[in-house]
Amino acid sequence: MQTPLMIDSIDACVDHVLDTTPGDIVLGIPLGVGKPNTFVNALYHRIKANPSRKLKIITALSLVKPVGKSELERHFLKPLVERVFADYPDLEYVKDLRGPGLPPNIEVSEVFMKTGDYLGNHVAQQNYISSNYTHIARDMVSQGMNVIAQAVACRQDGEALSLSLSSNPDVILEVMEMYRASGNKITAIGVVNQQMPYMPNTAEVRPDFFDLLVTDPAGTHTVFAPPNGKVSVADYAIGLHASSLVADGGTLQIGIGSLGDAISQALILRDRHSVEYRHILEAICPDGLEGRNLDRFNEGLYGCSEMFVNGFLKLIEAGIIRREVFNDAVLQQLLNKGAIPDATVTSQTLRALLDAARVRSPLGAEDFAFLQRFGVLRPEVSLKGGQLVMGNLHCSANLLDESAFETVCQHMLGSRLLGGITMTGGFFLGPRDFYEHLRTMPAHELAKIDMTRIDFINQLYGQEELKRAQRRKARFINTTMIITLLGAAASDALESGQVVSGVGGQYNFVAMSHALPDSRLIMMLRATHSHKAGVISSIVWNYGHVTIPRHLRDIVITEYGVAELRGQPDGEVVKRLIAIADSRFQNELLKQAKAHGKLDASYQIPERYRNNFPEALQQKLKPWAQAGLLPDFPFGTDLTTEELHMVGALKKLKHASEHPAQLLSLVVKSFWENKEVPQAYLERLGLADSSSLKDALVRRLLAGNL
Repeated sequence: MQTPLMIDSIDACVDHVLDTTPGDIVLGIPLGVGKPNTFVNALYHRIKANPSRKLKIITALSLVKPVGKSELERHFLKPLVERVFADYPDLEYVKDLRGPGLPPNIEVSEVFMKTGDYLGNHVAQQNYISSNYTHIARDMVSQGMNVIAQAVACRQDGEALSLSLSSNPDVILEVMEMYRASGNKITAIGVVNQQMPYMPNTAEVRPDFFDLLVTDPAGTHTVFAPPNGKVSVADYAIGLHASSLVADGGTLQIGIGSLGDAISQALILRDRHSVEYRHILEAICPDGLEGRNLDRFNEGLYGCSEMFVNGFLKLIEAGIIRREVFNDAVLQQLLNKGAIPDATVTSQTLRALLDAARVRSPLGAEDFAFLQRFGVLRPEVSLKGGQLVMGNLHCSANLLDESAFETVCQHMLGSRLLGGITMTGGFFLGPRDFYEHLRTMPAHELAKIDMTRIDFINQLYGQEELKRAQRRKARFINTTMIITLLGAAASDALESGQVVSGVGGQYNFVAMSHALPDSRLIMMLRATHSHKAGVISSIVWNYGHVTIPRHLRDIVITEYGVAELRGQPDGEVVKRLIAIADSRFQNELLKQAKAHGKLDASYQIPERYRNNFPEALQQKLKPWAQAGLLPDFPFGTDLTTEELHMVGALKKLKHASEHPAQLLSLVVKSFWENKEVPQAYLERLGLADSSSLKDALVRRLLAGNL
């Protein structure tokens, strides 16, 4: 085994890269939290100061600490950011890209952007690479990447050094495979960050995976940890609808954010408060509960998602994510069929494997290794000269011999199948306690989580038989921004071409949902969204950009219900989508559909869909919110009670400032009520000592909205 070059200084590592990489440097760094920020910043500064060298960075989801856009927001955020993000070092290229601009000798291309952060940023928009997640490794390589760098977790046991790709085995494993197969040179750099959770299984790599391993303590820093967002009434309604479409014994994919938290909380409600859960759904389902899954999770779920988020961890802790899958297609198929009833090893386990010809008799070396790897045979059993031996006990390896089979079953079987995985992810991102749970999770529980390659998670190609066996009854739950009345979805960009985020893995999951016979795609969106022109519908007649074409339509959910679109004619699709639209926009949608010949002129929207208003939904869910079943922050928050009060008021002020009529209403209300702001709030927001007329008005508005 060739050991990597161990370097104890980030600056020395940059020296080495500059000295050994002739010409331009094309640096690949992973999505999200796996970036080695201090190394990237050091390389960036060095090349920024040397116009004779060029640097191109290819990456995705570059994260920096939040910065307020107004003085109020900046004052509010400062102590919160210091507390939550601690010593997390911002990426200097992001600060320049958002501020004064990149130097002419440096270019940054992202394949997925932090949502909305680069709207109107011409440089970022022009350098964006639109790519499915499963193609990112290929596309990074095509850019001529010659250096790849990643933060790694590390364990030292005496002289033995163990490394884990932690959050991000998603792309680097495939990239390194491509380079080593082609013979092209790339320098692979691992930077140890002791704060990264050490993830086992596929994420573990030998030290010689890297050419350079940097052990500088400066590489260790806080992992970026966005606080949990508030789950709104609309989020909960969407999450409740989605949770009732998840099949027990199935597979689950969800994303980050308040909608992901809403689904996770709703699944926990379904499992622990089944009576109340049914009553909530009865209140918000205008078509009744036929076809909904309302029972507890007797078999449990298997999580398989490109993003391993906090909601999944909560479902693991709740015992809902617990269905184990195994890395063998035949074994998994036997479990699915019930030929092997469960993970408990019995004579039936061995008999089923023999009957399915997964192991031969007499046992060969490969058969024996398989049985021992999956725990069917105890570890102290050995195969010697056609005999199975355990201590003084031995028998023939011909298991078709009943006496040998009986001996093995009585004395040599293991107790439980080994290697079961309940959660498969490509990368993770979550709040502070999410990382802490992973760092402190008992080894036997952590072993059931497999952080792995994105080309394994996001598509069926490669090991297809195994994937099909594991991903039974899958529910691929994705978020979109806009749905057209014919079922097309716009999820990554505006019709102007401005990129909001990126395609990521959405198309891959959509395609997989149609390829697996018992799987469904669930596309979620809020029925309306705020716009500079006011509140507008998220369901529209048509849109100038499409991420998912209408021929891949399946299930669409808003807070007002579920639209089953798969296999339906266009007219029925239109009716079902109008039924879950906000009622303030239904008449216009109806008019447009009729004008374009997609609805009969006589069609009228049924009355039961005519009460799709935010206020009505709020009233329906209010009793359950008051009962504590639908809390604002189901999985906790990093914000204090006082900060939550201030956040609510600041959001109202910001929204009102963009809508003059609302702002005038707030001004009148605030002066009429004449409330006072607590002194501590004024000091936090930098308003305590100000005597300007503007700040006096802000203080009054703030008081009226606390």
